[in-house]
Amino acid sequence: MASLEKRGPNSWRFTVELGFDAEGKRIRHRKSVSGFTKREAEIELAKFITEVKSGNYFEPEKMVLSKFIEDWKVKYAEKQLEALTYRNYMFHIKNHILPFFGHMRLDQVKALHVVSFLTSLSSPTARKDGQDKLLSSSTIQYIYRVLRNIFNVAVEWRVINHNPVADVKKPKVTLKEVNVFSEEEVASVFTALESEPLEWRLLITLALTLGMRRGELLALEWPQVDLENAYLDVKQSFSLTQKGNPLLKVPKTKSSLRRISIPSSLIPDLKIFREKMAAERELLGDEWLGGDHWFVFTTTNGKAIYYSYASQWWRNFTTRHNIRYIRFHDLRHTSATLLINQGVHAKVISSRLGHANISTTMNIYGHVLQSADHSAAEKLNALLPKR
Repeated sequence: MASLEKRGPNSWRFTVELGFDAEGKRIRHRKSVSGFTKREAEIELAKFITEVKSGNYFEPEKMVLSKFIEDWKVKYAEKQLEALTYRNYMFHIKNHILPFFGHMRLDQVKALHVVSFLTSLSSPTARKDGQDKLLSSSTIQYIYRVLRNIFNVAVEWRVINHNPVADVKKPKVTLKEVNVFSEEEVASVFTALESEPLEWRLLITLALTLGMRRGELLALEWPQVDLENAYLDVKQSFSLTQKGNPLLKVPKTKSSLRRISIPSSLIPDLKIFREKMAAERELLGDEWLGGDHWFVFTTTNGKAIYYSYASQWWRNFTTRHNIRYIRFHDLRHTSATLLINQGVHAKVISSRLGHANISTTMNIYGHVLQSADHSAAEKLNALLPKR
């Protein structure tokens, strides 16, 4: 049995009765909504009846955040979020959001609670990965985004009427200077690479000269490399599934799909390497496990190199050659700073890196650009009359 009761202008209350429980008490579910015409309310009532009878409806006044997140995880996160994003969301939910909000009813969470939560994230005890340092401002902003997403979905599903997180300003991010090699250190890296296998020499060299992401480099295939015209097309990248397995996919943003020119001095080595790979592929025959893919950087049987293996090789390389260690991803930052210091326009650099817009490049490398601008101004001194 179900009923629709008018409570005010475009405001309604739904009631669905399911008989009696074992103690003889009437089983009744109610839900109030607003902003609907009568016809729209009747449609919503039909949805409400289906939810109640299927056991998927929970009254907001009885639903705590931990219970809602279970539904959000299955009905939204697992379907809508990228695998790596999903893993990051669940890490912060488990370690930060649930310990603070998990026991609270959704409708009782207020903006002041959110403010207190964000303040607590600046505490030395907030970090949950074993490292003895504070959470970065970017991590705190990321956690804010996760919490806001959860409450946005709660509003969209009409579990609550308002998102309290939206009333709190997004935490500011204090950008850190990127950790990069100097030109002298890059020269040392290139010298040390001369004694390394050709495939690793090319992988690191391309990372430093093209500024490609690690996942893009490892997903690169020979048909995407034009050695005659000295360019390559970035069409795909490796990500991770929710179980941690590599997933080959098209980048999310159009800007990541791009064409990058290759320094002409690399073309001879790349041609030698491609011939070597083609011969090995033919020699392996049925033992070739690359399938329809012909990755530039592979294991001995044709499979793509796992991304963590590339990072570990890089770390071991810096140790063997007594080179200051920076992350594999910082080779991309180094590439950008080298171009800036050579006077290349920021728009060109932004395009090579695959940034959605030039403001991203300016935000990340602003301090380097300022330094280069200062050097450019100083060079004009030679043109000015002496006083």
